[in-house]
Amino acid sequence: MKAAVLFEAKTPLSIEDVTVDKPGPHEVLIRTVACGVCRSDLHFVDGAYPHPLPGIPGHEAAGVVEQVGDEVRTVKVGDHVVTCLSAFCGHCEFCVTGRMSLCIDPGVKRAKGQPPRLMLGDRPIAQMLNLSAYAEMMLVHEHACVSIDRDMPLDRAAILGCAVTTGAGAIFNAARVVPGETVCVVGCGGVGLAAVNAARIAGAGKVIAVDPVAEKRDLAIKLGATHVVDPMSDTAADQVVEMSRGGVHHAIEAVGRPQSAATAVKVLRRGGTATILGMMPLSEKVGLSALDLLADKKLQGALMGRNHFPVDLPRLVDFYQRGLLDLDTIIADRMPLERINDAFDELRKGDTTRSVITFS
Repeated sequence: MKAAVLFEAKTPLSIEDVTVDKPGPHEVLIRTVACGVCRSDLHFVDGAYPHPLPGIPGHEAAGVVEQVGDEVRTVKVGDHVVTCLSAFCGHCEFCVTGRMSLCIDPGVKRAKGQPPRLMLGDRPIAQMLNLSAYAEMMLVHEHACVSIDRDMPLDRAAILGCAVTTGAGAIFNAARVVPGETVCVVGCGGVGLAAVNAARIAGAGKVIAVDPVAEKRDLAIKLGATHVVDPMSDTAADQVVEMSRGGVHHAIEAVGRPQSAATAVKVLRRGGTATILGMMPLSEKVGLSALDLLADKKLQGALMGRNHFPVDLPRLVDFYQRGLLDLDTIIADRMPLERINDAFDELRKGDTTRSVITFS
């Protein structure tokens, strides 16, 4: 199969002929139809986060099941599926206490000594984030995918696997927004726009979107923002506090920069919660001041939106089909695998929302 291989950080991906193994027990072979281009992949491509190489990035995908291994119970050949990087075992402490997105059980991967799932000639290829979706086929654990309604367009369904799962999950699962509460979303890329849209679905009273790009602020309004703010203004945080009459109940940081996290904390009202979604440089820290603590403000992460993706993803599909979730607006461009490096260049500029790689 054709796949985009990263041989070394800070170098372009190379389209190579890669061999994918047959599915073993609990494994599913999926023909990839579409895969979103996410900033999380860019962190590995640009070397900000380490990963064994060579590897195939890509973790926001949808496709069709081609083969299943022994003991697979959750999907069957011909099913349309969305994949999710937070593969879960189903029996560890995190899984049985409802925190599936935190599962790191090695059982969802192949054990040492077993043949690798991916090979380039006689060289093993590292599977990145349990998926490696910038490839014509994916070989994954059955708990890394979920079957969806076949009427759902797969190029839209792909971005449910990360951007929407993370952004909407932050609203529904982590923040648990109550109708009428105020929400500020800092950063209007794919994840941030999904959070804006989800806040509208949740019934937030005011949804304030913060982004330096005017076009993204316009998209945020289309997706449900009631107010927008340019963070380049010296009074940006003060504007949010004024708009929300004393600060917001929930601030969602969807950029991955220390300044954005600081803004998320600064715009909170007493008792408010800031949820940090962006992947910041590993050396950075985010914190609350003593005064913030006395005001009962809270700071939390929400890995992959704290998803329960076998349940959450079909519900998100239903939201799209009912016209509540606007995935069409979030997707900026579609392009073939051969243009993967162009897609990353656009992402580095910071002007685009979500590009999707499509496979014929």
